[in-house]
Amino acid sequence: MTKLVDLSTGRVHDTNIQTVKVNQVVLLNNRDVTKWVVYKIDFDPRWGYTYHIVSLEDPHFERTVNFAPWSRKFGIGWYYDDEKTEFMDAFEVVILCQQAQRKAAEKAEAELKEKERRDQVKAVGRERLEGLIPADAKAAIIACEQQDDSERETDYYAASTSRRVILGFSSHTKNNFQEMRNHAGNFEETAYLTKKNEDYENRENYTGGHGYYLGKSKYFGWIIEKVQIYKREHFIEEYAYTAGNEENIRLKATLEKEQPTETATSATGDYTIVDYSEKSVAIFGDTKAIKEQLSALGGRFNRYLTLNGGRCAGWIFQKSREEELRRLINSN
Repeated sequence: MTKLVDLSTGRVHDTNIQTVKVNQVVLLNNRDVTKWVVYKIDFDPRWGYTYHIVSLEDPHFERTVNFAPWSRKFGIGWYYDDEKTEFMDAFEVVILCQQAQRKAAEKAEAELKEKERRDQVKAVGRERLEGLIPADAKAAIIACEQQDDSERETDYYAASTSRRVILGFSSHTKNNFQEMRNHAGNFEETAYLTKKNEDYENRENYTGGHGYYLGKSKYFGWIIEKVQIYKREHFIEEYAYTAGNEENIRLKATLEKEQPTETATSATGDYTIVDYSEKSVAIFGDTKAIKEQLSALGGRFNRYLTLNGGRCAGWIFQKSREEELRRLINSN
């Protein structure tokens, strides 16, 4: 015998006792009271009765193991009218189930198409991020549009992120509000955060807090936060869909140390090597013929690098590889 205990009322329900019948109309008490009908009942000696039901108002399927009498209603749950039992015609129930099946099939098809679309966007995003993330990046500066999902009448507070925009990358993991402000101007929705305002500096590094973020509120509007890149491949997978839309890449302004220096050195052939940052060098030019060698040397191709103030595709290397890179170029 299987028993269920309602924690809100303390009542015990024996699932081996059948409470409703096939074609009987039942009630769901949620935000509103909606009508459903039982179209099938299963019984398993281990678990008792399971009731399969379909909605009358918006045909779709559900199932439950417990119905309580409406006369003893207490809160959200499944009920049956124990004062005036109502049944539907069996043929009408069959038609209702067919409608629910068609709706379920249409939903499954739409979900499959959406998955295929998202997979295509993510494939573009992965390729874009592979060439976008600097070799020395340890964190990313991300703008997040927050959506308030709270239900204040029940004291439930929650928020979800409806859009993310990559504003820049950082070579360190320390939280720094000035660094966030430096990137805020890359995106029109967060441009107002470039001006220092301590009211927007949120330090919630405590249990139940939201961490460090720059913005008015974690529950609505745009905020900026710093996301550590623990493993490059994991970050790429998490942000592939974001990067699949080029509108979500806003790297127009970068930190001064990330700008290529003006002491560019011309190497043999049609290549140019520059000191790109304190810890990296970059090579520009027609590198197709030696791309395999550049990759083997530890380089990463990046189509979003800058040269002389403009965007230019190139290869980025750690500073320690500069001598080997120059030898490779001189040998070609």
